[in-house]
Amino acid sequence: MKYKEIQPSTALDPYIHSFWQLKGEENDRQWERIFPDGCPGLVINLGDTCVTDNGVVTMDFAKTYVVGTMTSFKDSFIEADTHLFGVCLKPGIFSNFYSYAPQNELTDKTVQLEQKYSFNIDKFIKNPLYYLNLFFTDRLQNRNDLLQSIISDIHQSNGQVSISEIAKKSFISIRRLERNFKTHIGITPKEYSNIVRFQNALSIIKNSGQDRSLLDIAIECGYYDHSHLTNEIKRKTGLVPSQL
Repeated sequence: MKYKEIQPSTALDPYIHSFWQLKGEENDRQWERIFPDGCPGLVINLGDTCVTDNGVVTMDFAKTYVVGTMTSFKDSFIEADTHLFGVCLKPGIFSNFYSYAPQNELTDKTVQLEQKYSFNIDKFIKNPLYYLNLFFTDRLQNRNDLLQSIISDIHQSNGQVSISEIAKKSFISIRRLERNFKTHIGITPKEYSNIVRFQNALSIIKNSGQDRSLLDIAIECGYYDHSHLTNEIKRKTGLVPSQL
């Protein structure tokens, strides 16, 4: 399997993490797993039919799909003729490009988009990067700066800031904050913070090797103990820490 990420144009950098491409190789025939990161996305299938969402969803050739914010892992079956091209949007950004549906209606789902929202397969194939940069630049609307500021605060704390503290700092009620998150991100601010905290712990585990105990990492990342961290990893990855 070959996977690569490509940066969008400078104008789109505040809104899009990356474009990505995944192509199967000759002997590929395996499930590939991705973990939740708080980001929604879009995928167009350029190859044979691809089974995703742990076997529940089938993506057909030339169709465009929206992938809602994930709260747990997803498996996709990769074969030799698999060819996917995707867009990883930044959290809370989907509504800057689409007036489609509240994000909480898409959480943990992969949904085929209607033709009017989809990528034009003929134009896409001619020059994917040129097409995507133009497609999203033309669709760009004003960004929700308050929401982006709150997201930034959550990331700066590695998911350990309290929701009440965020609401107080932003001069917004907790109820309104939760409503905004569900509408634009698909999950509550607490759930989003948990994903950010999990991703921070995951990064430390992968980069620490045997140098640090799981308990040390758990405490640093705001978990009660190593069991709390282990259970969170199981929920979000389907694996135990030693399998990461």
